[in-house]
Amino acid sequence: MKRIVLILLSCAVVAALTLRPADAEPSLVIGSKAPALDIEHWVQDGNGNYPHVSNFEKGKVYVVEFWATWCGPCIASMPHLAELQTEYRDRGVQIISISDESLDEVDALLKREHPEAKKSFAEITSAYSLTTDPDGSSQADYMEAAEQRGIPTAFIVGKSGLVEWIGHPGNMDEPLEAVVDDKWDREAYKEELKRQQAFEEAVQQFAQLAGQGKLEEAGKMLKDQIAASQDDEIKQQWTMIQHQFRLMTGQADEADFAFYREDLKERIGNPIAVAQHGLMLFGMVQNGGKVGPLAAEAVTALQNEVEAADDEDKPLFYQTIAQLYTIDDQIDKAIASQEKAIEFASDNQKKRLMPFLEELKSVAKKAAGGDADAQPTDKDATDKDAAGDK
Repeated sequence: MKRIVLILLSCAVVAALTLRPADAEPSLVIGSKAPALDIEHWVQDGNGNYPHVSNFEKGKVYVVEFWATWCGPCIASMPHLAELQTEYRDRGVQIISISDESLDEVDALLKREHPEAKKSFAEITSAYSLTTDPDGSSQADYMEAAEQRGIPTAFIVGKSGLVEWIGHPGNMDEPLEAVVDDKWDREAYKEELKRQQAFEEAVQQFAQLAGQGKLEEAGKMLKDQIAASQDDEIKQQWTMIQHQFRLMTGQADEADFAFYREDLKERIGNPIAVAQHGLMLFGMVQNGGKVGPLAAEAVTALQNEVEAADDEDKPLFYQTIAQLYTIDDQIDKAIASQEKAIEFASDNQKKRLMPFLEELKSVAKKAAGGDADAQPTDKDATDKDAAGDK
């Protein structure tokens, strides 16, 4: 039952598992004076365009972002940070990205090619200030002081040197624009944070009920929260959790299937988004969920998208199709699709994709010999794919 909770939270509310105790209060909050920076290594500085900052200059805006070389979502955020820095270069904005790893670890990453951007990490991060502070002082002053436990996390420091916003860098476009344009409503954002914290605390209660096997109580709590929610966004999050909870516990009906069909419909035309939908379904099945006709429908959608996709993306799509085929025990079709994935794969990708193909062939061989219980898992590949989503 714990796995049900983990799958649910991974899609909507991961932060709920790491909430601080109710009696703990962060020392760094929205409206606090931003701590000065004491960073040991400035690895990139926008090719000399950006100063090495200690104290924040009045009238300028800073983004202080925390990352690590091992963090998939941090890696995925780098091109976006580079784009933002380029966009705001002449508007008094400096993005400072801070790791707490050794200089050698960061330098080693810069020599590699970014998996999505077709450029080296050094090329991408040259647009902004990339740093590392191995003594952890910056981490303590910001992340620990603000009770933030997940990365990447960004802090927007406004023109008066106060913390204006805290969150995932992928969500900061609108807040950053508002801060730069002097249109940011700090007090309204504080109220929004309070609502989000209350939501996360409620989700934690739900997670505990589900984790203890109290499914009836957990289901009732979901209904009550949906009925009581005044905030449309939070109501939507509760609704999403409810549909996934019902699939994960074998209680799904046509309303739940309709929800996921609508989700798939909205993703059509975006091959990566369709693949993510398929991976989500496969992940649920891997953890005991029942997705009914949704797997076959996702296969059809992916097959319609894959021909228009770039060749470098096709290994992901064909492997996802193969995984979805296994849900309905269509092993021969899964093998054929996995072979297509390998056909388009690079040498490094082939090494990752081959074990699943071998596993599928082993399952087919056992099934031909009468072993009806043979089932592929491909759990490692699923975990790797899921790790790229924050």
